[in-house]
Amino acid sequence: MDYETLKNCFTAVFEHYKTKETKVFVVHDLRNDFDDFIDFLKQNTDNREWHISYNGLAFDAQITHYIIENYELWQNLSAGEIASIIYEYAAKCIARSDAKEFHDYPQWKMCIGQIDLFKMHHWDNPAKRSSLKWIQYSMDWDNMLDMPIHHETEITTLEEIETVLEYNINDVRSTKAIFERSKDLIALRKELTNTYKINLYSASEPRISKELFGYYMSEKLNIPKRDLKQMRTHRNVIKFDDIILPYIKFVSPEFNQLLNRFKAVELNPDNLKGAFKYSVTYKGVKTDFGVGGVHGANVNGIYESDEETVIMSSDVTSFYPNLVIRNKWSPGHFPAEEFCDQYEWFFEERKKIPKSNPMNYVYKIILNSTFGLSNDKNSFFYDPELTMRITINGQLSLMMLYEMIMERIPDALAIMHNTDGLETRIPRKYVDEYMSICKEWEDLTNLQLEHDEYQKLVSAGCNNYIGLNNDREVDITTWREIKRKNPHYKFKVQNDKFYYAPVKLKGRFDFFGLQLHKNKSKLIVPKAIFNYFIHDKMPHDYLEENKNILDYCIGGKSKGDWKQVAKYIKDKEYVEEDLQKINRYYISKSGVKIIKVNKKDKREIQLESGQWLQTVFNTMKIEPRWENYNINKAYYIEAIEQEIDNIMNVSSNQLTLF
Repeated sequence: MDYETLKNCFTAVFEHYKTKETKVFVVHDLRNDFDDFIDFLKQNTDNREWHISYNGLAFDAQITHYIIENYELWQNLSAGEIASIIYEYAAKCIARSDAKEFHDYPQWKMCIGQIDLFKMHHWDNPAKRSSLKWIQYSMDWDNMLDMPIHHETEITTLEEIETVLEYNINDVRSTKAIFERSKDLIALRKELTNTYKINLYSASEPRISKELFGYYMSEKLNIPKRDLKQMRTHRNVIKFDDIILPYIKFVSPEFNQLLNRFKAVELNPDNLKGAFKYSVTYKGVKTDFGVGGVHGANVNGIYESDEETVIMSSDVTSFYPNLVIRNKWSPGHFPAEEFCDQYEWFFEERKKIPKSNPMNYVYKIILNSTFGLSNDKNSFFYDPELTMRITINGQLSLMMLYEMIMERIPDALAIMHNTDGLETRIPRKYVDEYMSICKEWEDLTNLQLEHDEYQKLVSAGCNNYIGLNNDREVDITTWREIKRKNPHYKFKVQNDKFYYAPVKLKGRFDFFGLQLHKNKSKLIVPKAIFNYFIHDKMPHDYLEENKNILDYCIGGKSKGDWKQVAKYIKDKEYVEEDLQKINRYYISKSGVKIIKVNKKDKREIQLESGQWLQTVFNTMKIEPRWENYNINKAYYIEAIEQEIDNIMNVSSNQLTLF
């Protein structure tokens, strides 16, 4: 469902979640469906029907319940006057959301059940924040339609009403498409709601973590949930020397200097971002440290295992949760023993449950979200010292393993390392020594490592790489199922035996199964790079094969005081046309120049600088012939070759298959 609120016009559109049955209501002097709309809301209430929305809890549902509470007072008003009242209330809802204030109708006061997909996917979080229009772009919606009429406009014709409804209906159908993709998540939340008697239908993963951990801690500590939710530990200062674990020791001067720098740090917990930065160059590799994590990488390149060497990959199992459990840490306001017992219970229970069971995922959420919630002032886990205990000791512990490997294995080459693991190329004859070092580290830290081997690692830095694991033999049924679920893995059949090699895609090389809030622009680029390094296919040949126009598309956003315009020549005259805030386009041999223009000072920024022209593709049109798209392949080839050159350290005219 979705509402549109204009000065003198209100529209409401609903589509059944199982069928295409649609209800459309208009409240305007030219068409007044208000009584029918009220009857429909009464039906929803009496039949205990639900509304499924995008950002509905903060907007649409507020309007719904405001209308239900007040409609009897409006019996003598015209449709235009009713629409105006709703419009004014909608503006208040938006203002309250912007000010982060509480709304009039919390969920417990709502007589119509709500599933808010915006909240559920945590797209209200600053790091993931996504409008419905951006999600439309991300899921390749066929009609990325922006509201063509400003909400302050006075509607005067039936044609204008139809224009509003077209937009309204498009939003409802795209919301339904998100719902279709979210059925498993909703089913899980339904099960949790029924089990724990907590309304979790619109709950994000961090909220599920808070609610369920709170449920168990309330019982364990015999503290009412209402009191538990008010608990916090605030700190005036955090001294790193007081929180670094006693087993943290180094042998090299570089890392001992790092340890001394860490021990000297005293931080204001209200201002952690960027509060500490330090870099160490050890064995020729630069590693960067901060309060949040560590990352380092050797020079960009292709690293391969061979008969003499092997690339070892080692990750700490559930690193952050196990640091807490093994060291008996807790937020300052909780007894450490009880907190860690409960935390460890989640960890052990998860190990007993197969991954196919949704509760395995629930326990994973609880284990992983708790760390972030320890630095969230709105959470009863809040204790920034716990956050720092985890991140600082995590970095230093991992660097101990890094140093042990590099100091004790001759010719070891560090390829990359980040928050919870590292990749190292070592001589094959030292694999046993490598495993012995890892076991020694596990005994010292009381943590566990998971190991794997790469046959190839294509690296453009620690957060941007393609990793090809070793081949694994399976039966044909398993092989086919893995191929169906992970078509980007590498598969082969040899001597009537079936093999697959898992592929890990990271950062800007990731193109498979991207979350909807991520930017999927120019997927043709990472796909071509993947095919070049994994399947030995030249970029030009891959582009000849890939006829999916959406892989060539790019998403352009404008926010705040910025708008987008298309500039082009028509009939020998210069034309400038306003565009939507979010646009889908691709690079073409002819077309327009899309420019971001500041509405206040008229500054201009080209979305694609230089010679490149664009074709706006907000409304998807499937051409009968590929040539009709008029794609400028030179743009994409250039982007692909620049990335490959960056990895291989060669110029474009040297590009060949290795």
